[in-house]
Amino acid sequence: MDLSAIQHALRERNIDAWLFYDHHHRDAIAYRVLGLPENLMVTRRWYYLVPAKGEPVKLVHKIEAGHLDSLPGAKKQYAGWQELFDGLKHMLAPYRDVAMQYSPNNIVFTISLVDAGTVDLIRGLGKNIVSAADLIAQFEATWTDAQIKTHFEARDSIDAITAEAFKEIGRRIRNSGTHEYEIQKWILEAFARENLITDDPPVVAVNANSGNPHYDPSAAHPVPIRVGDFVLLDIWGKKNKPGAVY
Repeated sequence: MDLSAIQHALRERNIDAWLFYDHHHRDAIAYRVLGLPENLMVTRRWYYLVPAKGEPVKLVHKIEAGHLDSLPGAKKQYAGWQELFDGLKHMLAPYRDVAMQYSPNNIVFTISLVDAGTVDLIRGLGKNIVSAADLIAQFEATWTDAQIKTHFEARDSIDAITAEAFKEIGRRIRNSGTHEYEIQKWILEAFARENLITDDPPVVAVNANSGNPHYDPSAAHPVPIRVGDFVLLDIWGKKNKPGAVY
């Protein structure tokens, strides 16, 4: 976590503080921005407040008191509901405008992660919750120069593989024939040679299948590709190296 950069960004936006909160890993963004281990066992709620100026404050359950020890700031503990309520009231007392992982009307749903009950609780303490969307864009979604480089490396490899895949389809049709699943396997083999990885395999869809947004070729139902058919290739991937982006 880059504390000074976060505090500078809060001051630029006239936001008093950024309140992070999680329970059972509901908010993966918080773990990445704060640099917390993503395999942490979280069975109790924790809160971490980063003010625009001054020292951060942690509020953790006594059973999981060490969960935020890697982060700077004073630590307060709670057990029962009243202790939790009092702890939040005390840590938020100096602030009015508090950023959270919240999006008005759920417009940016990928960052609207705070549950409605917690929003009610914080607002009930007289706080104005503002969206952390711009802060998340800066500290979670901004690529480094190294990531941009991996993006263009992946683009170059995938563009070449895609062009060659159409040629391979043509060669196979003119000879022994082919089908969707076979070409999908060919693309994945090309990915391995180019040190590319993907969370899901590419889509190879012929004719009507190309109109199915979530189509996935199947070895159990191989659909042939013939002369004159329409073939859609939907391909994505990233280089197999730390920090690489799609």
